[in-house]
Amino acid sequence: MKSLKALVFGSTGQDGIYMSELCKDKGIEPIGVSRSGNGIRINIAAYDDVDRLIRERKPDYIFHFAANSTTRHEALFENHDVISTGTLNILEAVRRHHPASRVFITGSGVQFRNTGGPISEGDEFDASSPYAIARIQSVYAARYFRSLGLKVYVGYLFHHESPYRKPGHISQTIVRFARQTASGGSDVLPLGDITVEKEWTFAGDVANAIMLLVNQEKVFEAAIGSGTTHSIRDWLDACFGIIGKDWKDRVKVSDTFVPEYKKLVSNPATIQSLGWNPRVSFQQLCQLMMDEARAR
Repeated sequence: MKSLKALVFGSTGQDGIYMSELCKDKGIEPIGVSRSGNGIRINIAAYDDVDRLIRERKPDYIFHFAANSTTRHEALFENHDVISTGTLNILEAVRRHHPASRVFITGSGVQFRNTGGPISEGDEFDASSPYAIARIQSVYAARYFRSLGLKVYVGYLFHHESPYRKPGHISQTIVRFARQTASGGSDVLPLGDITVEKEWTFAGDVANAIMLLVNQEKVFEAAIGSGTTHSIRDWLDACFGIIGKDWKDRVKVSDTFVPEYKKLVSNPATIQSLGWNPRVSFQQLCQLMMDEARAR
């Protein structure tokens, strides 16, 4: 019996890590691809590199998680290279060498017009940042190659977290600061608008949703999220509640910071109709990340 293989682009990020673990659990060999780490190192923006990899490996699954998840204008060309060009390179190589591959392209909640209500996969896009532009282009590329007969899936991911989150993300910033406070630290943490609401879904649950999606035959795009939001203030309450301290004594909130949005929330009806729901609650996620920070 032929063993299944999966190429995981962006294998060192939280999505790539959890997807690689999930593949192993399902008897699929994950082949990590990234700019750093122990996996295969290639430039996803270089077509020849991607073409050679897919031609040689002929993977059953391909997951494209590679990205710099920032909406800053300074990342304009990096976002274009890694997300947009990377997507085209993968899809063209699949078309040429292994059209049986099931390909997952990452989408994002921030590429939609956001009026504060739940966002579905069929809602209107909004080119509000270089990051959004790259994601939108990738989706149209996915749809084009799907019209050529490829099985290309898009999951629009909303905020999801895990102990593998990089330190610069607000969730991890607060977790680490809370742990430092518990250890006797006396610094003050400057934050912007803490009333902003977003989803705090566990990345491991998101990986399960993605795996479910790429094994469908009729559904090819879905918003993936919990459909519920919590504010940054709620996250502060949860983290500092675990260490038994009051964050109000340690956090300085700036009134001048203007956030990109006040609320970002998914409508996960489609992915839920396939049988998926997140298993890890907001409080459980907080405990998981706080425990990992303490262990480190």
